[in-house]
Amino acid sequence: MNPIPTRRHFLQTSAIAGASLAAAPHLFAQAAGADPEIKVALVGCGGRGNGALGDFLNACKILKLNAKVVATADAFPENAKRTGEAHGVPAEQIFSGYDAYQKALKTDCNFVLLATPPNFRPVHFAAAVEAGKNVFMEKPVAVDPVGCRAVIETGKLAGSKGLAVVAGTQRRHQQSYLENKARIDAGAIGPIRGGAIFWNGTVPWIRDRENGWSDTDYITRNWLNFTELSGDHIVEQHVHQIDVAYWFLGRLPVSALGYGSRARRRTGNQFDFFSIDYDFGEDVHIHSQCRQITGTYGRVGEIFTGATGSCLGGGKISGKDVSIPEIKVDSDNAMIQEHVDLIRGFLEKKPLNDAQRIAESTLVAIMGRISAYTGEMVRWVDVTRNEKSPFFNLTCTPTAADFEKGPITLPKEEAPIPGKA
Repeated sequence: MNPIPTRRHFLQTSAIAGASLAAAPHLFAQAAGADPEIKVALVGCGGRGNGALGDFLNACKILKLNAKVVATADAFPENAKRTGEAHGVPAEQIFSGYDAYQKALKTDCNFVLLATPPNFRPVHFAAAVEAGKNVFMEKPVAVDPVGCRAVIETGKLAGSKGLAVVAGTQRRHQQSYLENKARIDAGAIGPIRGGAIFWNGTVPWIRDRENGWSDTDYITRNWLNFTELSGDHIVEQHVHQIDVAYWFLGRLPVSALGYGSRARRRTGNQFDFFSIDYDFGEDVHIHSQCRQITGTYGRVGEIFTGATGSCLGGGKISGKDVSIPEIKVDSDNAMIQEHVDLIRGFLEKKPLNDAQRIAESTLVAIMGRISAYTGEMVRWVDVTRNEKSPFFNLTCTPTAADFEKGPITLPKEEAPIPGKA
C-alpha cells in the first residue's frame, strides 16, 4: 500500500491544463453522458456546509462551468430551507429529517457535499457512492474505528465506479504545503527524524440547551461538544495536523500513547486538551498537542526536524537548496482549490479518491483519543487488524442508524477518566 495518494499532476503543466479548462463543459458532457451543467446537492446545511457549497460554486466559476444547486438536506427543516431558498432550490427538493440525505441522493445531482457531523459520515458516504455520486466530504470521516474501516471499504467501491472523492483537508491542496512536501521528498531536510504538531485554541462554539429541545435536538445542535458526534477535538479539528504528519512522513504511526483531561469545558463530554506521542517507527516520534481552553496561548501548525534541516509545515524551510517541479494552483484559497481538484479530476477522467487516506488520518486521531481516555497504549494493529483488541470494534453510540430509528437518549455530560474508562 502506498500511503501517499498521487495528486494534481495536471497542475504542473500549464499548456495542457489551459486546454483542459477550455474543454471542460465538453468533457463533462462526455463523462456524465448528459447536460454539461454541474448539479450539486448539499447534505448538512450548517455553517461548514454552506461554506463548502460556496467553495464548490466558486470552483465551478474558476473552471468556467455552469453549476446548479438541485437539493438541500438537513436534520432541521429551517436549515435546509434557508440554504435551499438562497440558491433557488425548488421546495420539493428541500429535505429535512435524519433520512433527508436519502432523498437528496435520489435527485439528479452529479456531486454531493457531505457536511453533517462526523458521526453520520460513513453512512452518508456509503449511500452517496451506492447512488453513483461524486463526493466532497468534510473531515473527519468517522468517530470510531468501525466507521473508519467502513469508509475505507466504501472508498474502494467508489474507485471501482470511477467516482471522485475529495476530503476537506485543504492543506493537501495549498501551494506552500505542496511545495514544502516536494522539497522534503527531494531531500531538502534529509529524512524526518521527529517533530511536533499543534492546534491550540479555544472552543469554537457551544449551543446551550433550550426549553423544548429533546435529547436528539440538543446533541445534534451541540454536536461539536459531544465525542459521540464529533470524535472530540483531537479528531474533529486536530486531524488537519495529524494528516500533515502522515503526509510529510509518508507512513502511518505504529502506536499512540498520551493523556488529556477536562477542567473548564462547560458542555458536552470532551477533554480540554490532549498530549499524544505518536511513534512512527524507525525511532521517529511526533508530539501531538491540541487544546481548547480560552485565555491560553494559541498555536496552529507543524514543525518537522530532518537530518539536515527543518520545516514549518507550509512555512519556512531550512536545509539544502533543491530543485522541484513547478506546482500551480488555481486559487490562493485552498478550501476552493480542493473543489477545483475534485471537479477537474472527474472531468479529465482522473478522479481523485481521498477516502482511504482521510479515513486513516481520522483513525490515527482516534488512536490518540482512545489512549488519552483510557491511559493505554493503542497500536495501529489494534484498530485495523487485531480483532481481539478491545479497541477494534469500539463504536460510539448513539450511531447514525440510531438517529434514523427515532429519539435517542443523551450520553452523560461528563468526560472519561483514564484508568477507569
